[in-house]
Amino acid sequence: MAERKSFLIRLPAELLDELNRWAKDDLRSVNGQIEFLLRDALKRHRGKELRRDDDPPGGGEKPA
Repeated sequence: MAERKSFLIRLPAELLDELNRWAKDDLRSVNGQIEFLLRDALKRHRGKELRRDDDPPGGGEKPA
């Protein structure tokens, strides 16, 4: 497994409460939920980054 790094994050109490509820619904820890959300956001960001300007949204083929 890759080395994991720790760091401090400050969040508003309301946001942390929402993350706690969401994590519980998804059967994850808050840390696991935040990691999941960050990985998902990064994956979507990279997809946008790699897509050419003339590629259609969603990555499908252009209509004929």
